[in-house]
Amino acid sequence: MIRRSGLRAAFAAATLLVSTACQGDTGANAATEQSGAAKVVVTVETRNGPKAFNVEVARTAAEQERGLMFRTNIPADGGMLFAPYPAGGAAPREASFWMKNTPTPLDIIFIRPDGTIASIAENTIPYSEEPSRSGEPVRAVLEILGGKSAELGIAPGDKVRWAGQGK
Repeated sequence: MIRRSGLRAAFAAATLLVSTACQGDTGANAATEQSGAAKVVVTVETRNGPKAFNVEVARTAAEQERGLMFRTNIPADGGMLFAPYPAGGAAPREASFWMKNTPTPLDIIFIRPDGTIASIAENTIPYSEEPSRSGEPVRAVLEILGGKSAELGIAPGDKVRWAGQGK
């Protein structure tokens, strides 16, 4: 997902698409391999017990700007963690995400500095440029497949944890 509008972001997205196509594989695996993103297990403590996700971590501004754009085969337990959010270790702030260039519906989970869920934008609309906002300052954002939050009973107030969370 493009996090900022403008020509620079559009150029970066086009470059990613073209370079992926030139490698002969335009699928999500190519985008994942090209990103070289680290992975981490994120656990959400729900009323129904812990729910674990094996997700990529977007730490840099470029990784956070690209997000899950163009991805079509996100694993059922996959997704992306934006931590820290915003990139660069800045103080927590209100987050605003959109689905431009993102073909897969997502649940966008906004996480407070104390690790609890502030809000969830459920089943976001693919390719939409309508922003989904956290509504308050957050320190991290977790994106998972659309509908997973409701399916697993993930709700505001649930605790989210991952290795390196305090960093």
